[in-house]
Amino acid sequence: MLTLFQRDDCHLCDLALAVLAQARAPEFESVFIDEDAGLEQRYGVRVPVLRDEARGIELDWPFDAAKLAAWLGDP
Repeated sequence: MLTLFQRDDCHLCDLALAVLAQARAPEFESVFIDEDAGLEQRYGVRVPVLRDEARGIELDWPFDAAKLAAWLGDP
């Protein structure tokens, strides 16, 4: 399961969403950190961040379709 941590009204988050669509990334959940103090502390200056819950790894912005594919393990 993938999780995209993002903010409301975040142009970098919008760019990340476009990359995810372009790369045809697997299904993911969007989590907005704005109202969660714990998530705000962890991801506040890093969003957008894509987290692979199964592998326990994170991909920080910036990333493009090629970097995303490599991170996902796609050939």
